[in-house]
Amino acid sequence: MKKTVVFIVLLFTALCASGEVRLPRLVSDGMILQREAPLRLWGWAAPGEEIHLGFRQTTYTTTADPGGNWSVALPPQKAGGPYQIRIQAGNTLTINDVLFGDVWLCSGQSNMETPVSRVMTLFGDAIRNYSNPHIRYVKIPLTYNFHGEQTDVAPCSWVDITPETAQTLAALPYFFAREMYEKTGVPVGILNSSVGGSPVEAWIGEAALQAYPVLLNDMRICRSDEFIADMQRLSALPGIRWNEVLNAEDQGLQEDWSSPGYDDTAWETTDLFDNSWGRKGFRPRNGAHWFRKEIDVPEEMAHQEAMLYMGRIIDADRVYVNGRLAGTTGYQYPPRNYPLPAGMLKAGKNQISVRLTSQGGIPGFVEGKQYAIVAGGQTISLEGEWKYKLGAEMPLMTGGGVSFQNKPTGLYNAMISPLKNFPLKGIIWYQGESNTNNYDEYYGLMVALINDWRSLWEKGDELPFFIVQLPNYMEPAYVQQNSHWAALRDVQLKLSQTIPNTALAVAIDLGEANDIHPLNKKDLAKRLSLQARRIVYGEKIVSEGPVFESYETNGSKLILSFREGTNDLKPVNELKGFALAGTDDIFHPAKAVIEGKKVVVWHDTITQPQAVCYAWANNPEGANLSNRSDLPASPFRTK
Repeated sequence: MKKTVVFIVLLFTALCASGEVRLPRLVSDGMILQREAPLRLWGWAAPGEEIHLGFRQTTYTTTADPGGNWSVALPPQKAGGPYQIRIQAGNTLTINDVLFGDVWLCSGQSNMETPVSRVMTLFGDAIRNYSNPHIRYVKIPLTYNFHGEQTDVAPCSWVDITPETAQTLAALPYFFAREMYEKTGVPVGILNSSVGGSPVEAWIGEAALQAYPVLLNDMRICRSDEFIADMQRLSALPGIRWNEVLNAEDQGLQEDWSSPGYDDTAWETTDLFDNSWGRKGFRPRNGAHWFRKEIDVPEEMAHQEAMLYMGRIIDADRVYVNGRLAGTTGYQYPPRNYPLPAGMLKAGKNQISVRLTSQGGIPGFVEGKQYAIVAGGQTISLEGEWKYKLGAEMPLMTGGGVSFQNKPTGLYNAMISPLKNFPLKGIIWYQGESNTNNYDEYYGLMVALINDWRSLWEKGDELPFFIVQLPNYMEPAYVQQNSHWAALRDVQLKLSQTIPNTALAVAIDLGEANDIHPLNKKDLAKRLSLQARRIVYGEKIVSEGPVFESYETNGSKLILSFREGTNDLKPVNELKGFALAGTDDIFHPAKAVIEGKKVVVWHDTITQPQAVCYAWANNPEGANLSNRSDLPASPFRTK
């Protein structure tokens, strides 16, 4: 490790001594810079080196400081381009195809990373037919650092939106950029700096975490590079050895149970969603589980490309068609959407085989997803009966590694701080799933993050910050007294109501009970764009659903009022999602009706209501309060 650091320092010194000028990785071909804002282009060169920057018939000159740093201030520019920027010192660098528009930072965890490829089943036509050279996107690669703030990000590049590039872009930023371009007509730049599974504390700088000594000590533990390297090596060994033994003992691999000619007549028969095979009493049955199904394919489907949909599988899988590998996925969350080339299917009998590997938890196929082969407008369902046999049973996989990227300050230092010289139009934040168990600390941590980032960009409250509220998820319920997900949503609502220039995109109706990564990122992007259009661009529009403000008591009933401008309530046949608590402080499902711009709530047996809540559950079944703009109300609870 020390030899590597010395080599990098010597290389940088040699480059600077020779007069070479170097640019940050984001300052590159195809970038979008913030319009109508003071700009600063920066880089590195030999100390004292004179730098000449040419832009729009003007040359700007500066000198590198004793540390080799230089920067050039440019006056605000109107939206437009493309432009070229030339930088000369001992060498000449040219940046081509530069646009000026609105730049948005998108950050958070995996729902901010969920790729467009996953949502093609919902929005495929809209994606396949769309190109826009005025929308540019860059994904900041995953890196972390516990020694201090870095000055550059890992290698990355700007890309235009085309049907080909869209597949790898994150779906929510993709749709948000399209919405904003449609409404503003100016170029849109997306900086996506997000990491799946990351907690909020990983995105906050050291100085902003002074009120959290435990988190700072956690960070200090990680300041030993040798410790991190040793832990990563050692923690990987149990999984490596577990898989070595599994593969050696798996009878299905030894006898090639994926072969179409294998005789499976002695196998058990099971329904795809009956996972009794995956249990021993109440304990999971881990290891390799094999499934086989024979299907009939018509002649016309056999000679064209097809899609094999195997829903979601817990945990990993390898799927075969007629003995050929169709696709594989190493963990449970991604949808199994496997393209089949023309000719992989044959007319008549075809054999589908699945090797399901379970490392921990109850293995199975997630119900409610698509299990089918689709080609040429025809669909063959893969639900129903399958042949089943256990290949090898294994103990629970232990170990699994340490996610150092989730430790405090690491992502801030490596993936946020290096962006500070890029002026922004605003920030979109989709995170919280990893903090539901410490929701009581989330408000303070988010205040620290928002203030920290606004200070980094030297914008204060002027920098808009938009929060995506956690969607509905897990088993549906009408009301849950102690829902951590509901409690964290409440914190997100409070943030939007107490921190200046912030707003909330409610997603309580856009989630999926069986998927922590819901696919409808398009409607969510629309709601974010409405908030941006109202707050950033000053449009006179309704951008949020009914916002609860107060209540008054009328006998045994509570009459709820909502913020003016959001309270044009949409009539429904039956208003659902409300619950009342009496003197016992226990919430019970309540009746509710809309009366004009108010909601009246009561319970037949609660004569002295003390509190009311709405949509207070992980997945509040049927909650349907919205306004005539078809925007849902945020969950809330009175204290």
